[in-house]
Amino acid sequence: MSEKPDGKRRRAAALKYDPERDGAPVLTAFAEGAAARRLVERAESLGVPVFPDEPLVAVLSRLDVGGEIPPELYEAVAGILLFIADMDKTYAEKFKK
Repeated sequence: MSEKPDGKRRRAAALKYDPERDGAPVLTAFAEGAAARRLVERAESLGVPVFPDEPLVAVLSRLDVGGEIPPELYEAVAGILLFIADMDKTYAEKFKK
């Protein structure tokens, strides 16, 4: 089943951000149910950090895939980027330029 034990439907979102190219993080994917599980599994298999934040995913679910996140979400997403930068020093080096 694509539901979590609490009965809620599983959801996942993917963001990308390249400070040299992007003005803001971009929503690259959103999925629900079994597709959300596959999205997370694919990310993990590629070594992409996965950050669980259900309230943020709920907000991201209302955005258009391919679009930049709005300024209201910068602070929430910045926390995720710091988490990733802390895990991946190569990624962190992009922010130093």
